[in-house]
Amino acid sequence: MSFMLSGDCVAVIVEGEEAVSRMRRLIGATDPTKAKRGTLRKLFGHSGASNAVHGSDSWESAEREIGLLFPDFDLES
Repeated sequence: MSFMLSGDCVAVIVEGEEAVSRMRRLIGATDPTKAKRGTLRKLFGHSGASNAVHGSDSWESAEREIGLLFPDFDLES
């Protein structure tokens, strides 16, 4: 978490059908050298540890991470 907040950060909540898997495709592979052309990590990542983007890998992770970054956000509404 400390790396994610070590510099400027834009945090968003994306919702919709297959939101997690669709965002994972947009983000790209964790290792930017293995990410597909046009993905955010291919465009902006530097290494596996400094890969420019974090995205939840499941709904359960998303719930936990939303709670960390948006403590007042109501997931029920």
